[in-house]
Amino acid sequence: MNNALEPGARARATFRGRFGADPQWMARAPGRVNLIGEHTDYNAGFVLPIAIDRDCIAAAGPAPGPLSIFISADTGDTWEVDLGRWAEPEDFDAAFAPGRIHRGSWASYIYGVLRLLHARLATDSLMRPVNLVIASSVPLGGGLSSSASLEVAACLVGEQMLGMNLPGPARAALCREAEHRYAGVPCGIMDQLISVLGRENHALLIDCRDESARAIPMPPASEAVVVVMNSGVRHALAGGEYAARKAACERAAAGLGIATLREATRELLERRVHSIGEEEFRCARHIITENTRTLAAAEALARGNLAAMGRLMNESHASLRHDYRVSCPELDCLVETAQQQPGVFGARMTGAGFGGCAIALVRPEDAHAAVAATAAAYAARHGRELSAFPTSAQPGAARL
Repeated sequence: MNNALEPGARARATFRGRFGADPQWMARAPGRVNLIGEHTDYNAGFVLPIAIDRDCIAAAGPAPGPLSIFISADTGDTWEVDLGRWAEPEDFDAAFAPGRIHRGSWASYIYGVLRLLHARLATDSLMRPVNLVIASSVPLGGGLSSSASLEVAACLVGEQMLGMNLPGPARAALCREAEHRYAGVPCGIMDQLISVLGRENHALLIDCRDESARAIPMPPASEAVVVVMNSGVRHALAGGEYAARKAACERAAAGLGIATLREATRELLERRVHSIGEEEFRCARHIITENTRTLAAAEALARGNLAAMGRLMNESHASLRHDYRVSCPELDCLVETAQQQPGVFGARMTGAGFGGCAIALVRPEDAHAAVAATAAAYAARHGRELSAFPTSAQPGAARL
């Protein structure tokens, strides 16, 4: 477990062992937990995430040869990439040796970020080769934004290498563009923004329409703790379900005669119900009610009303399960069991769904017993071992 919590040491040791020198540039970027506001970000809605104490570390230095080498300290995967030969994702197979880089691979996230950074320099010079090692304690495919933490960490070392220092929102926007174009995931801005702008002991209420953020104080550790419960079920967002939900929301907005579902209301949905299909109706209903819940949750947290916050979390999961249909039996088991435990204010899935993690807001003195009971039920019903850990709101990304 200590190994999982020390990605900086792993990244540095791997870099030194592979390249015989210390890295010249390093950066960390945290994963995130979204307390409430799921699938609202790409609908220009509201989200309420925290940056957590799980980081991706990028360690880099100049490469002496013509090729750049990307290494995962966690898996041992190694990619050789010619950064002087830029290619769009559709040209990867022609531009690079087969299997060397493909859309959606973790190397494509790094490549995309570096590609877009270099383009900002408006220069005809080729990008110099770089050796880069990644190590992370953010669970892969767990709905805790391992991809955004990877992008932001890579962006920060890329900025150091290129002598740049982007403003935080611009850094987040560049990383989102890289994920869209080079990884093929049509994500919203939430994950990148919270990784960049996270604030210790605070959640951020992010308005994804204008990308503004307001800090909301989290409850003291003596009153409540956020517990992350990893189902161990991996999701693949590029596999189609995420994009399908996003497309359904776009069709719903068009049918309702609005630009995005951010403008939708219950009254409009009821009045125009016959102008959209059942799939679009259910997706729109979730987005409308989730935006309302998220704003109410921010106010509940600001007032220290943890009972109200918990109820809103429970309602959010029910909507994600019934209307948006992005939960799964494993997540439902974790959430429903946790909700029944003494001291648990509320629980819900977090992230895009289709697997990944659930979270619970719990009194600290009850957290151990609540996790133990949930783990026992999960093992009995699904034959899986539950991985769980407490977390708290942490600062955003930084150079090291």
